[in-house]
Amino acid sequence: MARTGVTIRSLRPDKPGQKKNDGTDLIKELGTIQLPDQTATSSIHCLTIVGQIEGHIILPPQNKTTKYEHVIPQLVAVEQNTNIEGLVIILNTVGGDVEAGLAIAEMIEGLSKPTVSIVLGGGHSIGVPIALAADYSFIAETATMTIHPIRLTGLVIGVPQTYDYLDKMQDRVVNFVMKHSNITEEKLRQLMFQTGDLARDIGTVLVGKDATEVGLINEVGGLSQAVKRLNELIRARNSQRGHLQ
Repeated sequence: MARTGVTIRSLRPDKPGQKKNDGTDLIKELGTIQLPDQTATSSIHCLTIVGQIEGHIILPPQNKTTKYEHVIPQLVAVEQNTNIEGLVIILNTVGGDVEAGLAIAEMIEGLSKPTVSIVLGGGHSIGVPIALAADYSFIAETATMTIHPIRLTGLVIGVPQTYDYLDKMQDRVVNFVMKHSNITEEKLRQLMFQTGDLARDIGTVLVGKDATEVGLINEVGGLSQAVKRLNELIRARNSQRGHLQ
């Protein structure tokens, strides 16, 4: 039977005479309260994607960021740790680096263990594929998701090569979203290029239930529903593995 709960643990054990690590260093350095290890007593690991997703370019220090080079090792550790049976991903992000966001989404998609995501506050831009990469997705009733095309700062794209690059990147995002949701390509592109919904921009803001009605998110719900669903997926996986043995 799957165990529930999330345990706060240090990245490494305290040494004799060493000041006890209360997790503060992890929050400062990695933006997380724990990394999964083989001594973890919880079967569920919690991964948070908050602020702006930072990729190859370091953002200003005043920006709240999630660094993809910090997230990827956590996902590798989750996959390798036999004590971790499932992953819950909590998102409150404005988006950010497209390739870094896709890398995180592809890593989540590649996990062999059950995954559930929940959008709290907002899961905008490249945060959408990350939310959809999980096996099952939730969105809070008042949370929002912004769907818009990939863009650069400024009004003019200088050379055809830049346009071609953005167009190919856009196709990668669209294909990933369609693969992991029930939305049609026609509807997705309609939401992306809609005018009048965003001030001085194109795109669409979906609030809570709107995201489920267009086929992006599976269900409206909160943390308790997400953990319950994850435990159901864990039990189903364990049952299936038992039958195969």
